[in-house]
Amino acid sequence: MPLITIRGVDHYYEWISASSPSADFIPTKPVLVFLHGWGGSDRYWESTARALTSDFDCLLYDLRGFGRSPLPTPVPPEIAAIGYELETYADDLALLLDALGIQTVYLNAHSTGASVAVLFLNRYRERVERAILTCNGIFEYNKLAFETFYVFGRYVVAFRPPWLSRIPGADRLFMMRFLRQAIPKKERQEFLEDFLLANGEAALGTIYTAVSKDAVEVMPREFAALTVPTLLISGEYDQIIPAEMGKKAAALNPIIEYCMMSNTAHFPMLEDTPTYLQVVRAFLSNADSLQPIG
Repeated sequence: MPLITIRGVDHYYEWISASSPSADFIPTKPVLVFLHGWGGSDRYWESTARALTSDFDCLLYDLRGFGRSPLPTPVPPEIAAIGYELETYADDLALLLDALGIQTVYLNAHSTGASVAVLFLNRYRERVERAILTCNGIFEYNKLAFETFYVFGRYVVAFRPPWLSRIPGADRLFMMRFLRQAIPKKERQEFLEDFLLANGEAALGTIYTAVSKDAVEVMPREFAALTVPTLLISGEYDQIIPAEMGKKAAALNPIIEYCMMSNTAHFPMLEDTPTYLQVVRAFLSNADSLQPIG
């Protein structure tokens, strides 16, 4: 299993390429980096990455504390001190690219990972050619709603028995709120397993920083400051980050192209793969115009 140590944490990463990459793989094509969302791992991006290997060498990795990038137990003070602000995850990505000797990349990021990507685009704008933000946006502050969300989040993170993934149908029930269209059982099961595997401190820490009054104030400014050509894709029926939030974010900056995919929810890349790939390929190839879907 390929691992690379970033700020004291072993990060899992893998290359997906038209060739058969090894641990010491050196990319020969433009590099497309994928960032996963909260509670997930790089695994749900694998099919998308494989579909794009004719034009890119794809780099997938698990964010600190998620998937196969677990935090040490107990967490040393120097690692705890890094914190779980999204900016720290943007810096993790820069350090990962440095360690792999990669200067410039394309990005495709999902959900909370897309918020990390927006921060990365502004902190390290010279390192990104084009970026795709899948299921992301801006929201308004509501003290009661946020506090209720935190209570629910603490409960969800606390109650994650390992045996849950072995209950027949648990994967389907778990993913119902995320999906409009069915996805393969393998991908549902993997997402449930990744959620159960996530480090509790990292899971709660990223909830508190991604959904916060500070984020409500900061993220609109970050979207408005983007200078890297960016595509924002929303799912029409996304209950996690509704499409309206994506539209508001895209309206803040003319450099952001917006596409709403019909009849999809929070995982459009898995729910309607052909359409998603069509939109992504058009944008990454620097097509002059992008036709909205839906």
